Amino acid sequence: MSLTSYRTLGTSGLRVSPLALGAMTFDDGSWGSAPETSFAILDRYLDAGGNFIDTANQYNGGKSEETLGDYFQQRTGRRDRVVLATKFGGTLYPGDPNGGGAGRKAIRSQLDESLRRLASDYVDLYWMHQWDRHTPVEETLSTLDDLVRAGKIRAIGVSNTPAWWVGQAVGIARTRAWESVAALQVEYSLLTRTPEGEQFGAARALGLGVTPWSPLASGVLSGKYSRSLRSVPGSSRAGYAAPQLTEPTFVLLDALAEVAAGHGTTVAAVALSWVRQRPEITSTLIGARTPEQLDANLASAEVTLTAEEIEQLASLSEPRLEYPMNVLRSFGTGFQQGDTSINGLDSKAFSRNLKTILRDPVGSA
Repeated sequence: MSLTSYRTLGTSGLRVSPLALGAMTFDDGSWGSAPETSFAILDRYLDAGGNFIDTANQYNGGKSEETLGDYFQQRTGRRDRVVLATKFGGTLYPGDPNGGGAGRKAIRSQLDESLRRLASDYVDLYWMHQWDRHTPVEETLSTLDDLVRAGKIRAIGVSNTPAWWVGQAVGIARTRAWESVAALQVEYSLLTRTPEGEQFGAARALGLGVTPWSPLASGVLSGKYSRSLRSVPGSSRAGYAAPQLTEPTFVLLDALAEVAAGHGTTVAAVALSWVRQRPEITSTLIGARTPEQLDANLASAEVTLTAEEIEQLASLSEPRLEYPMNVLRSFGTGFQQGDTSINGLDSKAFSRNLKTILRDPVGSA
């Protein structure tokens, strides 16, 4: 595996690297990476063959997009060689009810502002950052379709959105010949696996790409935490990490360290490789504050876990899925088919941990 082992992103024709560079840390240096450091990170990622860069209008009040815009203006020719993604939905105008969200007025104004900051006349992938319960799905989709036809965006994605809405949106878009959703962006890691229920099921059924964010669980799986070190001075993610530093997490970290030793690599590289090797995943978002952190994360592309190692780690963080998956698990296949075999599956072969249902929700549930 390398960054040039490109994959098509869901239902789009975009070819993206298996590791995407998240630009959330790019700012003026007051919180994340100063422009000169951000430029070095971008150079290293692109020189290694990576081509997928992800940001959002709201990241650091727009400074992330501005940094990317400055970079592409100074690195002539690189903009058109990358798949550049940004997001809409987050407001930069707290007193304006139309400043954020997924309504027509908000989307158009947010895109114009993002394009200005990015110093570009288009973005390759435009994510809805979060489900907007106040806007009709038809308004959001028709607006995005207009922007695709106008050449301002190339493909559409949604992040942090219920699976039922995704299914509804894809059905409406395809029925009306509008540009449809191509990919999902979800929080997913060895410690956050509930997307395996509804989100991954929707992705498989609809042919959508999946790009996980926070694959290291806010740094919990980076290797810097242990039973003896539960607090890292100066860590900006300490507040997110603390609730997850429990005994089951330390058992998982021990197993990650054991697997990492066998591969001669790091805990973070193994955790990232586990996510990357999941069959639903198209491209995994990685972030970095320094070029050295980027190198450490990129090293995960060189790690290939065995099926046994993947299963070992998975067994230590089995998700507790919500209804109806918990009911399907308890009933098994015998509830519908008795002792008969359907599609090669009988009740005795049914996996009690729902692997069969999750990997083939149509044929086996």
